[in-house]
Order: sequence, then structure tokens, then C-alpha cells
Amino acid sequence: MRTVHTLKELRTMLRGYRQKGKRIALVPTMGNLHEGHISLVRRASETADIVITSIFVNPMQFGANEDLDLYPRTLQEDQEALDKAGSTLVFTPSNSEIYPEGLARQTRVIVPEVSEGHCGASRPGHFEGVATVVTMLLNMVQPDVAVFGEKDFQQLAVIRKLVRDLMLPVEIVGAPTIREKDGLAKSSRNGFLSKSERAMAPVVYRTLKEAAGKINQGRTDFHVIEEEASQALSEAGLRPDYFNIASSLTLKPAADEDKELTLLTAAFLGTTRLIDNLSLTR
Repeated sequence: MRTVHTLKELRTMLRGYRQKGKRIALVPTMGNLHEGHISLVRRASETADIVITSIFVNPMQFGANEDLDLYPRTLQEDQEALDKAGSTLVFTPSNSEIYPEGLARQTRVIVPEVSEGHCGASRPGHFEGVATVVTMLLNMVQPDVAVFGEKDFQQLAVIRKLVRDLMLPVEIVGAPTIREKDGLAKSSRNGFLSKSERAMAPVVYRTLKEAAGKINQGRTDFHVIEEEASQALSEAGLRPDYFNIASSLTLKPAADEDKELTLLTAAFLGTTRLIDNLSLTR
């Protein structure tokens, strides 16, 4: 496995792969990799000959009061894990390589509707930063396929829409959420939890399952179920950001006629913001 840091190096390597007729996959990450990320690399290796993993902590998607400076940078450990997982090439650009004129002068990509609500409401500008950097990475690598995790369900919806709207010739693959044995979705931010907070954290997934169970039993009072779930999270010691039941296709509030639903939630446990989701068909 090789690591490159510049677009020039990246395109030189990619040119050689394409001349050999190789199918190329991209797995964008921000590093500090866990088993969830590694599962994306393995999924990519099933669909392509060459797997490019990018590691870039994107400042554009962090708000003023968020944890950009605290976000763990673990490049050496990440490289070792990616080598074992079958990544062919790691692309680790600097901020100046991605944003040579600075953030203020950078062209941005805005994806309407699916970027609104849920995390988009709580983190203004977040999905603009995600959409911009993902569009840039897709253009730099020009992969045949790109793999993203379903844990960030709204992010996946944003990326699918931008690829469709901008007519980018890439297949977007969503990979299932990887969980701990107690149900907690694996996340780089889990490392910020104290021992006692980590013991409490699985209540997020349990609450999603309980709410899904109520829907599977035939309840359609979605707003009431959302309130019950938020109350359950509060009683467990978390501070709910939101608990929403939405159409899986549009991410708009669920209606009686919707058959494909996704339950999305975010909640603070101490200072750590946990997100998760659960989809169902009724």
C-alpha cells in the first residue's frame, strides 16, 4: 500500500491503474479509523480492483463550536489498518492542497431539501462542507464506485442526490452500520465518552428499536412516538438533539402513506454528540 499527499501524485498513480483497465473504488474518511471504516474498505474491495482511501479532516464541515481541533489524527495506525484491510492507496492531502485559496474563497456545493432538517438543522453549513469536499474528491479520483456508511444516513442521502443532480459517473454504495456487541454504532466520537458514559450509550439504539417496534405494531402517530423516544433518551441521562421519523426516500416527516421509513436521532451524552438511525418497511 502506498500513501500520497498531493493531487499530482494521486493522478499519476490513477493514470497507471486506468491504463491497465482497473476498476477503481473510493472510500472517503476523516481518519481515526474503526471497524466501521474498515468494513467500507472491505466492501469497496469486493466491487473494484483498486481501493483509494482518502483521509482528510475537512474543516468546512465543522461549525465554530465543534471539535475540529480535538478530532483525533491517527495516521500511522490508520495506515496499518488500511494495509491489512486491502486498501491499495491512501490519499492524505493537506488543507492547502484541498483549499489552496482558503475556505472563504472556495466554491461550494449546496444540496437542497435533503440537507435540511435532522443534522442539517442542528449543524448549519455542515452538509455544504460535506457536499463540497465529496464532490472535489470524486472529481480528483474519478472512481467507478464510492462507498459510504449508512450510519450517517442523511449524509448518504445528500451524496446520492448531488451525484444524481450533477450527473457524476460514479456508483454510490451504502454499507450497513457496524455496531458494538451492545448495539452502539461504531464512531470515532465514541472515544470521547467516559467509562460511565460509554455504559449509557447503547440506550440510543435501544430507543430506536423501541420506536420502530411501535410502528411495526401499527401505530401511525409518529409525532407522539418521536416525543416518547426523546423523553426516553432524556430519562436515560442524554440530551436529545432530535428524534425524527422520516420518509426514507425524501427525509421529510413521515406521512401515513409512506412505506419506507427511517428513524433518525442525535443526542448528547456529556459533550459527545451521538447519531444513529434505523430503517424499516411497513
